[in-house]
Amino acid sequence: MTAALKDEPGHPHRIAVNATGLLGDFNRAGILTAADIHVARRLGALGGEPDEAVHLAVALVVRSVRHGSVVLDLASAAGTISPDDEDEAEEPLEPAVTLTWPEPGEWAKRCAVSPLIGGPLRMTGSSLWLARYWEQEQTVAAELLLRAADRPADLDEEVLRAGLQRLFPQAEYADQQLAAAVCALSRVGVLAGGPGTGKTTTVSRLLALLREQHPEYRIALAAPTGKAAARLHEAVRSSTADLPPADQARLGADLFATTLHRLLGWRPDARSRFRHDRTNRLPFEVVIVDESSMVSLTLMARLLEALRPATRLILIGDPDQLASVEAGAVLGDLVDRSRLNHRTEDFSAVLQRVLPQNQPGEPVPDTPTARFRNGVSTLLSTRRFAAGGDIAALAAAIRDGEADRAVDVLHSASEAVEFVELADQERPGPHQLEPIRAEVRAGAAQVMAAAAAGDGVAALAGLEQHRLLCTHRRGPRGVQLWSDLAAGWIFEDHPVVPRSDGRYAGEPLLITTNDYESGLYNGDTGVVVSNQDGSLTAVFGRGGDPIPVPLARLGAVRPLYAMTVHRSQGSQFDRVSVLLPAAASSLCTRETLYTAVTRARRHVRVIGSVEALRTAIARPAARATGLRGRLSPGA
Repeated sequence: MTAALKDEPGHPHRIAVNATGLLGDFNRAGILTAADIHVARRLGALGGEPDEAVHLAVALVVRSVRHGSVVLDLASAAGTISPDDEDEAEEPLEPAVTLTWPEPGEWAKRCAVSPLIGGPLRMTGSSLWLARYWEQEQTVAAELLLRAADRPADLDEEVLRAGLQRLFPQAEYADQQLAAAVCALSRVGVLAGGPGTGKTTTVSRLLALLREQHPEYRIALAAPTGKAAARLHEAVRSSTADLPPADQARLGADLFATTLHRLLGWRPDARSRFRHDRTNRLPFEVVIVDESSMVSLTLMARLLEALRPATRLILIGDPDQLASVEAGAVLGDLVDRSRLNHRTEDFSAVLQRVLPQNQPGEPVPDTPTARFRNGVSTLLSTRRFAAGGDIAALAAAIRDGEADRAVDVLHSASEAVEFVELADQERPGPHQLEPIRAEVRAGAAQVMAAAAAGDGVAALAGLEQHRLLCTHRRGPRGVQLWSDLAAGWIFEDHPVVPRSDGRYAGEPLLITTNDYESGLYNGDTGVVVSNQDGSLTAVFGRGGDPIPVPLARLGAVRPLYAMTVHRSQGSQFDRVSVLLPAAASSLCTRETLYTAVTRARRHVRVIGSVEALRTAIARPAARATGLRGRLSPGA
């Protein structure tokens, strides 16, 4: 049953040479991979299903999961599915065959009567799920709805009102005060907002409010990646330092952030992959999860199952960022703009009583800086970016789908934003390359000098000065090519003689898989530095002092000269250079551009065409899920 594979340049293991019929056509057109076909054939054989139209549907569902979607709508598949182009080609790939899609109505009928339905597949109308993701959606929806309906009754409203006044005394922080109140009064709270809107500040004060009334409450801080967990730990610690002394004492020194996998107790060799589940709940009264846009449907299901019924869950994140690498878009489904004004009278009544600025009987309105509904708050006012807020203005224009405004900001000659125009099929010349080369060389000079001196802190700081971000892994705008270019520029200034294992002082490193034994996680970055005895050690940033790791203990790691936008999530850099994909690329989306731009603190450089920029802003990423519908009233 295994399909034979044929490699194509830049597209490994995509062609199944013995695939025929519909599966073969869709494989050669670049829509299905050999792995998609293998799964479809295997399930068809195990379930006794000979219909090739059903096999095609199964393969497309598998493909959809690979692209982050949970469900496939057979009725719209022909108009929404296009060939994969994750690895950008020098020239656009043309389908090798003219595709004949099954007629949607007849296709749905054939799938509905398949023996696979109720087994490995689930179906409603023309929508098709793999059973695993159907069940996970049901779990997540049921848990969230159950917890949302159980409003906590453990807070004294007068004490909460006084605490909100004490911790948010200034009128300009009324948005954060409202958000803290919404989360304090909810079993499941969502704190949404872009970079610099004050999410972490709000959370630290929320925790002080809860500990004021319940000093015994145990609190867990977590994030999907090690890098994001480190940033959460540092951000909470920093914002806690601004609290009144009594509130600092309430929070104490017991707030440490970890990854969600470590929080749940990942056991890679056990049948039950997590130590904490329905039968062994997490021992916390409050669980905070940062960067929740990166949490997959699967991981969210496992987290919700492991929470005690009375535990408060606070999800923090930016729903406008890229979603999880894996399937699902849970935060986006929760912060559904079409339902931002959905709030119940009883919840609004409680807020009226606890908000210090609110007069008795006065409704709680949305403001220009915040919106809320039951359990969900969205902060809108940005306070982070330097240089007059031009990065924030660009990010807001992208988020709001306003391409003209974004182009105007990029053409404004601002010190914070820069636009290097490069046509989609044009190779960059000296004019386009020079500013990127200067950034790479300046950062490398600091890294190399510090690494040679054995100064891990300074080496890691230099590594965070500038980051080159690409959407594709391969091709003329991909990580592979631009990493080679950046390495060449660095070696011109700093000729090195690597050791026999290829390592050298100053080498930037990127961890590509989780390594629980060494405490390193996918996306962690580090630098090789010299020791006093002339040996080499890798150091990784995780907040506070660098973490030293012997080179022999490094697992999956590669040199870091450029990275994908997806891997950059949960990170911030002083300066960022973003290589836009061609307008025709399926990765040219609003979320990709927004995520890349908001990685920058002080300066962002966008390299690409006006056409690609406008296309990205006009094209929201399409992730199909059924969770939003399951969470809707009456679903």
